Amino acid sequence: MIRAMIFDLDGTLVKTERLKAISYAQAAIELCPAEITESKALEAFKQVVGLSRKEVAQQLLTQFHLEQPAAQYMHEFGVTTPWQAFLQIRLRHYEKMINDPQVIKDNQWPYTMALLQQARLMHCRIGLATMSSCHQVRNILEVLSLTGVFDFVATINDISHPKPDPEIYFLVRDEFHVRSEECLVIEDSPVGVEAALNAGMHVVAVATPFTQHLLHLSNLLAPALIVDRPEDLIHQVTTLVAEINKDEL
Repeated sequence: MIRAMIFDLDGTLVKTERLKAISYAQAAIELCPAEITESKALEAFKQVVGLSRKEVAQQLLTQFHLEQPAAQYMHEFGVTTPWQAFLQIRLRHYEKMINDPQVIKDNQWPYTMALLQQARLMHCRIGLATMSSCHQVRNILEVLSLTGVFDFVATINDISHPKPDPEIYFLVRDEFHVRSEECLVIEDSPVGVEAALNAGMHVVAVATPFTQHLLHLSNLLAPALIVDRPEDLIHQVTTLVAEINKDEL
């Protein structure tokens, strides 16, 4: 019986993966405007979507040979490694975007937002499990009038081990006092899917332009559990929940 539905945020409810990709691209271009184009940087981001900030920054620095130019900003930001400096440059661009309420509103995923309402009609507890920081999440939820929608919100600030470690999903599960097999997770990236599977939970993945190829390539989920057309999301989720609940009657 599905008693809880847990949502990822970035790329799942809001197109923040797109905004993050743009911010990483802008940071890379700022460091090396003569060599890097936005299209190259965006394509590179698709290969690291869902990884931790450190992993993303390190891989992009290596791929585009940006360690030396990034190191020149270490003193300015009071950090000790090039990847940390690169991350601070990227965060300047990202914060500018997400602090604009209209940008957030223009980048929400309507079908996943609609699933939130459907989850309530299905009498599920509703949780949020995101690798974004608490203050970023609070801002997004306020802009989208979602502050009171979630029964529990877990962010990167609440855990020690990021996805694909299942810690954040265990945290939400324990807060809801349910079993793992009673939880359905809505994710968009292979890393998030792996975290939910590691927690022993049911998973449906919503494919985005940044994650569709990797989701299918990962073979983590059966094709029927990957939603390639967002408009099919509610139908696929309600059908899956009905099947799970029927089997447990």
